[in-house]
Amino acid sequence: MTEHQSPALHQRFLRGLALSPQRPALRIGSHSVTYQELHEQALTLAGSLGSAKVVGVLAGKTVTAYAGILAGLYAGATVVPLHPDFPADRTRRMLGLSGAAALIADERGRAVLSETDGDGPGIPVVEPDPARALSQPRPVHASDIAYMLFTSGSTGRPKGVPITHGSTHHYFELLDSRYDFTPEDVFTQTFDLNFDCAMFDLFCAWGAGAIVDVVPPGAYRDIPSHVAERGITVWFSTPSAISLIRRMGGLRPGALPTLRWSFFAGEALRCADAAEWQTAAPASMLENIYGPTELTVTITGHRWDPQTSPQLAVNGLVPIGAVHEGHDHVLLTEDGAEADSEGELLITGPQMASGYLDPQDDQGRFTERDGRVWYRTGDRVRRLPDGQLVYLGRLDSQVQVQGWRVELAEVDHALRSCEGVEDAVTVARPVDGSTELIVFYTGHARRPAELARALREVLPKGMLPRHFEHVAEFPLNSNRKVDRPVLAARAGELLGAAPAGRR
Repeated sequence: MTEHQSPALHQRFLRGLALSPQRPALRIGSHSVTYQELHEQALTLAGSLGSAKVVGVLAGKTVTAYAGILAGLYAGATVVPLHPDFPADRTRRMLGLSGAAALIADERGRAVLSETDGDGPGIPVVEPDPARALSQPRPVHASDIAYMLFTSGSTGRPKGVPITHGSTHHYFELLDSRYDFTPEDVFTQTFDLNFDCAMFDLFCAWGAGAIVDVVPPGAYRDIPSHVAERGITVWFSTPSAISLIRRMGGLRPGALPTLRWSFFAGEALRCADAAEWQTAAPASMLENIYGPTELTVTITGHRWDPQTSPQLAVNGLVPIGAVHEGHDHVLLTEDGAEADSEGELLITGPQMASGYLDPQDDQGRFTERDGRVWYRTGDRVRRLPDGQLVYLGRLDSQVQVQGWRVELAEVDHALRSCEGVEDAVTVARPVDGSTELIVFYTGHARRPAELARALREVLPKGMLPRHFEHVAEFPLNSNRKVDRPVLAARAGELLGAAPAGRR
């Protein structure tokens, strides 16, 4: 395999370096770093890492973080991005589980480590030493692990997901053929670096010689101005960002004229949100892309068409599209039989991780069928005649209420049709041996009796929520996704405090 054909993830940055050596690779506020400057910083850090095979990067969205990720890749090591605002105990556990032998940390990361002196992981923080700088990145094999991310485990212990250079190579080669990114593009970077969608931002941009522009939280107060001032052409965020921008008055028709591409992932995308975003960004192609971390960022994609996409939707949600080339997928019924059109989505192929860091975590997720290993997504989907998939909800979001099998997404969809309701999230909580549904909704506050009356016209009695709670906005986690565990906890508090029969 020639250098040009190398599967190394860092090869994409080198491609950008050749295209745009003196152009910015990264912009954070008023500070810019060119491709050449970031390359040299990464080579210095990579040499300073010595022989470490696993490198933790404990930093926020600072130059240190981006240079650190690139340095780990240049060194031929596995990169473990870590969030400095996570609980210290969780960070220590992830470092211990990953086997990290060195740390790259910014000021905030170092502060986190100092707060845990005497109880810290005992891993050295690397100081850049120009005398030890590499002259060029070290070679890697397709089977080598490029990065490792941690997802939540049902036992409360984080699960490590190792992603190889071969998996990322397949992924980004496919994206290169699908999109027309150029050195003139400016990509948003809205995701935290420990969230796999950030890899899309970085390596799509850097593979094209384009700019990665970090979006500060304050920018959401006036996204149209921010997008215009920064010359942003490629937007990528969770769908929850659409609601936030709408509330701030940023989705006026034609408000985002510079956007060429708009991507949404991490949550289900509503047709109403896609249509409104498209109106605000009329020159932009909009895609709903889907995929769990275990399948390398995203594994399907649907290009929004205002004429046809709404007709394909279920519960008002945009289809997630067709599975990437080179992969196989099956749908399974509850009893494990293969289904023709609806069931749990299983996928196998080159983007799939071979398993979790701890093989004990594989049970129930990585499963063997027909002599091959498949990843069980835990998502229920419907297959359309043209092969595209429509997301129906999580398997664990289907609950039994007084004998009724209830899909929580259907309740959400029904409530959104009520006058004054902007968005809704339904959670289920056990109460006295039964299950009750609690709906949190945004928009205008309505009397619970009015909402219940409206839902009775579209939902069977057994599917009606018992409680309606108006909120100004949904809580979001660090990746700007709706924080459902927070809502579930709030539902428990409400049920504990509410008198019987509260509406």
